[in-house]
Amino acid sequence: METLHKDAQKHIGQFVAEDFRTAAVFSKYKIDFCCNGNRSVEAACEKKGIDSNMLLEELESVLSTTTGQSIDYKSWPLDLLAEYIEKTHHRYVEEKIPVLRQFLDKLCRVHGERHPELFKVNELFTASAGELSAHLKKEELVLFPFIKKMVKATLDDSAVQAPHFGTVENPIAMMMSEHDNEGERFRQIAELTDNYNPPADACNTYKVTYAMLDEFEKDLHLHIHLENNILFPEAIKLEKRFV
Repeated sequence: METLHKDAQKHIGQFVAEDFRTAAVFSKYKIDFCCNGNRSVEAACEKKGIDSNMLLEELESVLSTTTGQSIDYKSWPLDLLAEYIEKTHHRYVEEKIPVLRQFLDKLCRVHGERHPELFKVNELFTASAGELSAHLKKEELVLFPFIKKMVKATLDDSAVQAPHFGTVENPIAMMMSEHDNEGERFRQIAELTDNYNPPADACNTYKVTYAMLDEFEKDLHLHIHLENNILFPEAIKLEKRFV
C-alpha cells in the first residue's frame, strides 16, 4: 500500500492527544486509539486493509474544522488532569456498574433463553466491573498521589522521596496492561451485541441496557486515552527531572 502523506508515521495516540475529535475517525474504521495508540497510522491501516491516504484525508478534514474545538487536555497540569480523570471517569464507572449489572441480570432472566449471548455479555461485564473497581483504587491510592507529589515538588523546587514501587514506570506498566485487558473484554462485548444493536424483539430495558453499554465503552475509551496517551507519558517525563 503506497502512502504519500507526511503524517502516515505519526502515532494514533498523538493524533487523539492533540485533538480528541480524531477519535471518531479511528472508531469509524474500528482502529483502537486508546489501548493500541502507540502504532503509526500506516501500520494500523495495513493491518486492517484500509487505504491510509483516505483515512488521513478524513483526519485532515476533522482537524481543519475549527468549530466545536476539542478540550486541550495536553495543556493541563498533570495534577489537574489526574483529579479530572478521578472525579469524572472514575466516578462514572462507579455509578454505572451497579445499574448495568442489575439490568444485565434481568435481561438474562427474561430474554436469556432466546438470546443466550446475554449470559456471556453478563459474564464479561461482571468480570470487567470487578477488575475496574480494583484498578481505579490502585490509581487513586498509589499512582495519582505520586503524580500529584511530583507536580508539587516541581512547583516548590523540592525533592521527591523515592516511592516504594521504584519508578513511576512500574505502576504505569501495570495500569496499561489492565487497560488492554478491559479493552479486549469490551471488544468481545461489542461483537456479541452486534455493536450494541438490540434485536427486533428487544423490550425497553434491553434497548436501554445496550445504549448504556455503548456509552460505558465510549467513556472507557476516553478515560484510557487520557491516561495512556497523555497522563502516563508526561508523568514518566516529569519523574526524569528528579533523577
